This record gives sequence, structure tokens and C-alpha cells, in this order.
Amino acid sequence: MKQLLQLSPLIVMMIFFYLIIFIPESKRKKKYKAMLNNLKVNDEIMTKGGIIGKIINIQERAIVVQTGPDKVKIKVDKTGVLNLLSEVETLDKADKSDNKKEA
Repeated sequence: MKQLLQLSPLIVMMIFFYLIIFIPESKRKKKYKAMLNNLKVNDEIMTKGGIIGKIINIQERAIVVQTGPDKVKIKVDKTGVLNLLSEVETLDKADKSDNKKEA
């Protein structure tokens, strides 16, 4: 019994870390995978390297992105996509409209 009481702070700390770190991270990973699976042609994306472009072709593991005024085509692995810009713009507009309503 005494040994269990000595280990209780460690057990509580492990549960705390699980709740604070691992659960939100798994939710973020699920959301990211869903975003990658829902990519479609003509979506505007930003890569992890900061390249912004429009998807012109989707393959199994890679996508082809058209970027810049010269319409340069770049083949990028799907995991290189950071976010979908149309979703970010929609969220920004919603936040701005919420702020206007509150004021």
C-alpha cells in the first residue's frame, strides 16, 4: 500500500501528460489526414516549404502543383502539404464576421 502511494504522483503525472499532449496530437493528425484525403483539383494549397499553388493533378502519393505567374509545375509528396488555403480563408472570414457582430 505504501509503495502505491509513493507511485501515485508519477501515475497522476503520466495521466496528465496523456490528456494534455497525446489526445490533442491524435486529433490534429486525424484532421490532417482527412484534409489530405479530401484534396481535389483546383484547390489552393501551401506546402511545408512555403510554396503556394493550385493543384492540377492528384496521384496516389503525390500531387502536381502549379505556381507563380509562369505557371511552373512542381510535383510534391502529399505529406508535403501544410494546409488548404481555401479552408484558411473561410475560417478567417468567419472570425472577422464574428468580431464585427461582437463589436
